[in-house]
Amino acid sequence: MMNIGKHITLACIAAAALLAPLCASAEEHGGEGGEKELAIGDIITEHIFDSYWWHITTYGERHISIYLPVIVRSDGGGWRLFSSKRLAHGETYEGFRIAEKGEKYEGKVVGVNAAGEVYRPWDISITKNALALMINSAIMLGIFLGVARWYRRRPKNSTPSKFVCAMEMLVMDVEEDIVRASIGKDYKRYSPYLLTAFFFILINNVMGIIPIFPGGANTTGNIAITLVLALCTLVAVNLFGNREYWREIFWPDVPLLLKAPIPLMPLIEFFGVLTKPFALMIRLLANIFAGHTVILAFTLLIFITAKLGAGINAGMTVFSIVLSLVMNCLELLVAYIQAYVFTLLSAVFIGLSRPEHHVVHKK
Repeated sequence: MMNIGKHITLACIAAAALLAPLCASAEEHGGEGGEKELAIGDIITEHIFDSYWWHITTYGERHISIYLPVIVRSDGGGWRLFSSKRLAHGETYEGFRIAEKGEKYEGKVVGVNAAGEVYRPWDISITKNALALMINSAIMLGIFLGVARWYRRRPKNSTPSKFVCAMEMLVMDVEEDIVRASIGKDYKRYSPYLLTAFFFILINNVMGIIPIFPGGANTTGNIAITLVLALCTLVAVNLFGNREYWREIFWPDVPLLLKAPIPLMPLIEFFGVLTKPFALMIRLLANIFAGHTVILAFTLLIFITAKLGAGINAGMTVFSIVLSLVMNCLELLVAYIQAYVFTLLSAVFIGLSRPEHHVVHKK
């Protein structure tokens, strides 16, 4: 019974932590007394998309946020460095502002030149997703350096801790069941990249589910992140592909009319080279983005039904909390599955880029 009570308490704490930032956002968008119409789309957009500050919560009329550095290059050629707090709430600073809803560069820093024209400057600002990537990468480095330090300082026959055992199990699972099984005898040269990709995606997915700082950033649901990961796989596949791989693309074993004089099959095979990493990018992006959106939508059911009466709102509140907890547990599974699938498909594509030439011996 004590264990059941402990689990229920932890579930309630998790639900409260999940709802707290959204309650603050809903109150902020709802206005005083809830008279203003609740902007569901704006609340979901605020939590899912990138921004120049990290909003943590709202306490009364005070917004608690981490304002990040804005680094932009003006139209005249000079660089500007200032806090994003100067651009909050629609303010303008040194000719820069954040484009409002409906404008061409919505949500991005834009500048206004002397002629009054709006332009998009060179922007290398530290945004919410950029800061989250730094934090998550630091966590990943801390984990692996800590595990490596344990193995370096302990004798070979000593028993590792539970955390070290769990990390060893994950590493061996990826190494043996994914990398070695998909690539073959030359798997060791690709293990560092594939292991890094797996744990990078897994940690970013898990940190994105945590609703409070430093979690909550939708990094792997951002197309820029998944695009870079897909490009890394594209380079690993095609840069180290052997001659047999390129022969199968540009001169496959098909009837001559399918590859000359019109290179029909080579064009299809070359198109496949580009679509494979594109599928990796969209698969990871869509699953993580959709999961975050569904969790937010279920949570906002509380505020959507607030005007329907106390009875309906109480029932929908319980329903929303239960669904949010179920979806968060499901998202933990999805976080692992998506990291596993991305690594598996990358390993399979790399393995296909290193085929061996088979010679058939006839009696």
